[in-house]
Amino acid sequence: MIVDFALSEEQQMMQDGLARLLQKSCPFERRAAIMQSSKGWSKEVWRQYAEMGLLALPFDESLGGLGGSPVETMIVMEQIGRSLALEPYFATVILAGGVLRRAASAQQNERVTSKVIDGQWTLALAHDEAQAQGDYARVDTRATRDGMEWIIDGEKSFALNGDSADAIIVSARVDGQPNDQHGLGLFLVTPNDLGVHVRKYSLHDGRRAASVSLSGVRVEATNVIGAPGDAFALLEAVRQDALAGICAEAVGAMSVLHEMTVDYLKHRRQFGVAIGSFQALQHRAADMYIALEQARSMAMYATMMISDADDASRARAVAAAKVQIGRSGRFIGEQAIQLFGGIGVAMEFKAGHCFKKLTVLDRLMGDADQHLEMLTFGQSLFDAD
Repeated sequence: MIVDFALSEEQQMMQDGLARLLQKSCPFERRAAIMQSSKGWSKEVWRQYAEMGLLALPFDESLGGLGGSPVETMIVMEQIGRSLALEPYFATVILAGGVLRRAASAQQNERVTSKVIDGQWTLALAHDEAQAQGDYARVDTRATRDGMEWIIDGEKSFALNGDSADAIIVSARVDGQPNDQHGLGLFLVTPNDLGVHVRKYSLHDGRRAASVSLSGVRVEATNVIGAPGDAFALLEAVRQDALAGICAEAVGAMSVLHEMTVDYLKHRRQFGVAIGSFQALQHRAADMYIALEQARSMAMYATMMISDADDASRARAVAAAKVQIGRSGRFIGEQAIQLFGGIGVAMEFKAGHCFKKLTVLDRLMGDADQHLEMLTFGQSLFDAD
């Protein structure tokens, strides 16, 4: 069977339009200033995302979305990776938005999802806890029912965009032991709620995240997302969407890093000739290209497989893609920095920032070695013991 990987005319137009937007609105020269702003990303660029329909892309048309497929999301994430954009698309649309798409009530869609699509709100998903150490089911944060409300107590160690999000989706255990897959619930809180404390920090690639402390936080029934106790399967589905998005973003960063390296080899002169004329360096550039195309193929594979009905096949495909992405990203980054020399790690030069991005993406939601362990031993790294 022959599979056509070519983009449709509409997909190609979206890709080209987004590339132009990012090149014009957030070139690398402006990135440092945007990082140092109060939010760490540009509200103006976010507004332009909304005008292009990017924030509406994966949501159902009945909600005011565009009903896009995973392929469209892959296109967006790859362009974000190429530009090193700082706007919280991944945190808002793929992570928190993935929860809303699957489980939000009509009232929650009206109050929250509509604001995401219009560009009024950004969101964060607070699920990771320090003691989990890779076990996706491990949640110590507790939610206790009190009449028609829930009271949440716990500590979340990592919430991407949690420092500036208008609302945060928090996972908490309503029943069972800390590492049980059953007994998890999802709750919508805001940073201004009594008992919510957000502490921001910066990631190695320039984006921001936060730890979120919850002490006696009261959540009304209208802010419970889905059925309390049944959230693990939903979170696992969102995680796989997110891993596919990470793979696409990494391919974008790898692509631009490879292009920059080849261009440098063509123009940097030594001993009176371009260093790209040296056969040894040509071979290294070729090896970088091979690693890039391996990563691109696996990112496409993950994108196609996240809609597969077979849970095991889908999990294996996404894990395999994450392994290749991690290995290709590290190889391409190391080769590029060595070929550039000292300029490759200068803060004013984009290459080093691409390598930082690839390093963070490898670690996000499990690195290559962790996902290889899952493939080798035949069970999800995130399954409970």
